[in-house]
Amino acid sequence: MATAIVFSAYGGPEVLGPLEIEEPVVGPGEVRVRVRAAGVNPVDVKLRRGDFAGMVPVAFPQRLGNEFAGMIDRVGADVTGFAVGDEVLGFTAMAAYTEVLTVPADSVTGKPDALSWEVAGALSAVGQTAYNALRELKVASGDTLLVHAAAGGVGTVAVQLARRLGARVIGTASERNHDHLRSLGAEPVGYGDGLVERVRALAPEGVDVVLDAVGGAAVDASLELVADRARIGTTVDQKAADEHGIVRLRGARSAAILAELADLAARGELVLPIAAAHPLTSAAEAHREVETGHVRGKVVLTGD
Repeated sequence: MATAIVFSAYGGPEVLGPLEIEEPVVGPGEVRVRVRAAGVNPVDVKLRRGDFAGMVPVAFPQRLGNEFAGMIDRVGADVTGFAVGDEVLGFTAMAAYTEVLTVPADSVTGKPDALSWEVAGALSAVGQTAYNALRELKVASGDTLLVHAAAGGVGTVAVQLARRLGARVIGTASERNHDHLRSLGAEPVGYGDGLVERVRALAPEGVDVVLDAVGGAAVDASLELVADRARIGTTVDQKAADEHGIVRLRGARSAAILAELADLAARGELVLPIAAAHPLTSAAEAHREVETGHVRGKVVLTGD
């Protein structure tokens, strides 16, 4: 038997709890992974609260978690390139808050030795979202990019990848995170009233592209700053995307992209701060932390 974290009704963090499940049997083309770390993301919080009720299929008791890192303990038929004992990181869908899981072998990549379990387990969702967003918005050298929620998980990665592409980056964040953004190569601005004026003061020549991870008023400000709506993208605000014709950023996940990000992180060329690491059975506390909206980087759940 193995422990998984589930919820059997929508609600606050207290609805999360452990459930003993049968250890999954590895199938053809799959690997089974003993999970050492799993990232906690805002989408997990929204699913638990019921924000997507009627839009995302849920079968109670429902599991959560879209990213993980761990060690392979079973390899299915027709799998090549992986062996029992390999350390990997990867992605799944609403299943990673657990001690053990099975995934297609093309959903994992090898974990570099220099990469911590916590960062490995938290890298896939924010890393691939940021990577794909910059590609979809065609961010290039010479662009001025505005990132909303630049100190969050997606923002932190996006700032660094955009700087590697040669873009200038302005990032919105609370005052306590401004030095952090400067350390990543971004120019920080505060949230709230007067945002458009503060950005224009920093970039009187204009902003070329926006990556939004906030929604609402941040999208309104973006529309004032950038005329080309194909270069305004949001990861969170579907309503705004439909209403204003901006880009709803989704992006396909791939082991190849994840391997590239993992290599950068292992070499110290991509930093992903871990705000907190909680034991698997303390998932409720991890959700409370993420739900504050003030996490710098990522929160993770850890196993043995």
